[in-house]
Formats: sequence, C-alpha cells, structure tokens
Amino acid sequence: MRDYAGGVVLSFDKPLHWTSFDLVGKVRNALCRRLGQKKFKVGHAGTLDPLATGVVLVCTGRATKQIETLMNHTKEYVATLQLGATTPCFDMEKPVDRTYPTAHITREAIESVLPRFRGEIAQVPPVFSAIKVGGKRAYDMARKGEEVELAPKRVIIDELEVVSFDAEQMQLTLRVVCSRGTYIRALARDLGEALESGAYLTALRRTRVGDYRVEEALTIEAFLDRLAAETD
Repeated sequence: MRDYAGGVVLSFDKPLHWTSFDLVGKVRNALCRRLGQKKFKVGHAGTLDPLATGVVLVCTGRATKQIETLMNHTKEYVATLQLGATTPCFDMEKPVDRTYPTAHITREAIESVLPRFRGEIAQVPPVFSAIKVGGKRAYDMARKGEEVELAPKRVIIDELEVVSFDAEQMQLTLRVVCSRGTYIRALARDLGEALESGAYLTALRRTRVGDYRVEEALTIEAFLDRLAAETD
C-alpha cells in the first residue's frame, strides 16, 4: 500500500460542478476509512472554480508541506469564451446581464489585442472571487449586493494563443499558460473590453500544473478503485 501518511502528491481531474474542497473531502474520507483513522491531513494546491475541470493537486500527510511550492507552479488552461455578452461573475454561474455588438470582431481583431495580455500584466480579480476584503470574502460581499473594490495584482501570462474561433457563434477558445493568481475569468472580461465588446467563460479546463498533466491525472473513481485494490 502506498505511504499516504508519509505523504504523496496525487493529481486529480476535478469533475464539473465539484468544488476543490469537495474533492479533498472525498479523498480524506476514503483514506480515513482505508487507514482506520478518524482524522487525516489532506490539502490541495490551487483552487478550481466549480464550473472548471482539470488538474487539482491533492497532498496527503507530510506532503502537505509541499502545497505552497506546488501552488507556485505554472498553470496551463484551455478556456472557451462567449463574445458579445457578460455575466456578473464572468462565467456561467449567473445569467447574462449585458450584451454588446460583435459585428466588428474578426480573427484578426482578436489576434491584434492578444499581445496586450502577454507577459507581466496588472489584473483586477473578479468581484466574485475568494479574495478577502476587510476580513470578508469578496464573493460573499458581492452576493449581498455590497460594493466591492479589488486592487489590481501583478500576474504573468507566458503564453496566450487562439485554439479556435467560431465567427458565427462568436465563440473563442484560447490556450493560456500563466502564473499563480491569474484569473481566467478576469482575462475573459478584459479581452472582451479590449475588443470593444464583452466576454465571459463558457468552459474552463486546467490542463497542466507544473509537470502534472491532465492526461495522467486520476479520476475520483479511479482513485477509489485503486485504493480498494491496494494491500497493506
């Protein structure tokens, strides 16, 4: 049996609609049952929104000491944006609140604004985020209708390229390689503004964290099957 108590780093493909805490809880409960313990240290290195899928690193036992280091690894995402509209949270958690013209948006126009977002940039996080303002989570304040003002943060976008663009549906898919702290929802918002329109995320998949790739990541079902098959 693997030395989970000694500490391992597990790479999971987080399912849609699960929070990162849902995943950690499922892993912790399974390990507690398997190891016959009431408590067991498990944590994750980097949160994914419920509407995102892909790589989440889960650390057990003494490997939880690696969490901070793992969170600093470069991330890669594939993001699909709907151009011509916005939502309050810049993804599909809430309905569209505004629509914008799109007749002027072409593949060439998109390519022309992408350089603005490569390299080190100042990015204002979405108000629907877990950032704390005066001890309160920004998303809790936003959901109560309170005014939320977040300061821009320095982030690095190493690579940003168009994967596909459907001009009829105004759907854009991007590949993004970026630093810790980068909000892809904020990138969608800012890209929409740069195009003199609007944009929000319709899909987001984290395909890599450092050297951990989604192709090699475990599903929660595969992990539970593996755990059941392991012997002491």
